[in-house]
Amino acid sequence: MIVVIGGSGCGKSSYAEGRIQESAERDKQKLYYLATMMAFGEEGKKKIRRHRQQRMGKGMITIEQPVNISEALLQMETGEPVSALLEDVGNLVANEMFADPAQRKEADEVAEKILRELLELDRKLSHFVIVTNNVFEDGILYDEGTMEYIRALGEVNAGLAKAATELVELVVGIPVFIKGEGRTE
Repeated sequence: MIVVIGGSGCGKSSYAEGRIQESAERDKQKLYYLATMMAFGEEGKKKIRRHRQQRMGKGMITIEQPVNISEALLQMETGEPVSALLEDVGNLVANEMFADPAQRKEADEVAEKILRELLELDRKLSHFVIVTNNVFEDGILYDEGTMEYIRALGEVNAGLAKAATELVELVVGIPVFIKGEGRTE
C-alpha cells in the first residue's frame, strides 16, 4: 500500500495515478479507480466531470463508491491480481460522517470503519495507492462538526501511515518520502 498525502492542488492525484499505472502496467493487471466524491451542487458535478475527462484513455475502470468503500470489491474482478487507486480519503470521511444528517456518526466510529475497510481492500489487491489530504496545519479552530471531521481524518491517516509500505507527501509537486522505498536516512 502506498499512501500519498498533501494539501489541495499540490499534485498528489497526478503522482498517485503515475505510481499505480506504472505498477499495473508492469504486472499486466486490471486497474480500478475508486472515486469517493459525492456531487453536491453544480460545482461538485463539474469537478466530477473534469476528473472523469482526465482519466479517459488511462485504462482505469472507475467505481464510484462514496461510502462503504469495501463494497467496491463486489464490482472488481478479483479472481486474478488487480490494482486500485482510491481518490480520496478526505471525501470518504466526510461522506461517512455527514451524508445522512439524520444519522451523523461519531469521529471514532467513522475512522475505525474506514480504516478497517481500507485494510480489507489492501489485503485483496496486488497494488493499492491511496490519496489523502493534509488539512491539519492552518491552526484555525472550526465548528464542532468540522473539528470532528478533522479528527476522524487524522485517525484514518495515522492508521494508513502505520500500515503503508510507502508514505509520500507531495509538497508543491515534489514527492517527499516519509516511509518506504524512496526515503533517505
